[in-house]
Amino acid sequence: MRLAGRDLVAIEDLDRPAIEEILEAARALVPAAEGGSVRHTLEGRLVAMAFFEPSTRTRLSFEAAVQRLGGRCLTIADPAATSLRKGETLSDTLRMISSYSDALILRHPNSGAARLAADLSDRPVINAGDGSHQHPTQTLTDLATIQEACGSLVGRRIVILGDLKYGRAVHSLIWALALFGNEMVLVSPPSLRLPESVRQRVRHLAGRIREEDDLATALADADILYVTRIQRERFPDETEYRRVAGSYRIDRATLEGARPELRVLHPLPRLGEIAPEVDPTPHALYFRQAFLGVPVRMALMQSILGGGA
Repeated sequence: MRLAGRDLVAIEDLDRPAIEEILEAARALVPAAEGGSVRHTLEGRLVAMAFFEPSTRTRLSFEAAVQRLGGRCLTIADPAATSLRKGETLSDTLRMISSYSDALILRHPNSGAARLAADLSDRPVINAGDGSHQHPTQTLTDLATIQEACGSLVGRRIVILGDLKYGRAVHSLIWALALFGNEMVLVSPPSLRLPESVRQRVRHLAGRIREEDDLATALADADILYVTRIQRERFPDETEYRRVAGSYRIDRATLEGARPELRVLHPLPRLGEIAPEVDPTPHALYFRQAFLGVPVRMALMQSILGGGA
């Protein structure tokens, strides 16, 4: 019960032992996530799901996690149907939602919204993605997938490809990978390179970061290729987006020189950056990754709401 009653706003809210405990609990919860066993850890608990921007995997996997543990969800999936449309402030909306529930799971297009919610609420708040800031539960899911594929989270070579400037999943993941002593090879268009603020956050950790212009070179000895889409909705300038859209595409030819053990991850949705022809290959792990979001979020909810992890 290391996290009982606590917020999870950024991945830095977790130390390495806490992450390891969550991942261990998640492995044990896979049968329950698949519907093969019944858990009642959250019996009588009501969890508010406040999603102020579109979501498929994150929202549904959280809802599945809560319900697989015997809890219930109170969900906002369309901000246009709330009193925000009438001019109510976000602060008032968050206070109200929090008061109706035992925990608040928030996704919002503005960076810092999750921290605002945590400051306002006396209930645990979990960040389900805030603007281009962070997405800590996606990182926990990514780590669970890498661990399942490689057997260990330590000392791996991870190639991260795509939108490293606006990609909140990447901003969380790089910190966690560095915490476990991995090497990260970054490949992106020049205008979408990793922000200096993210680099500064990980400099004191055991991981290493280097940039590579040539993807084939980066993949030569890689254990994982983590692909992200170029996120049109994050760009302040449509012209900037059009300049980099379609900059890369992973297909069978791309992977010909890679190690047979290389596994490809993607937080999804994909918009052409991974060809469907990759899906049936042993490299593709992104749909398994999406499923593992359920046991990982089950483990997190158990820990935060007092059931242990």
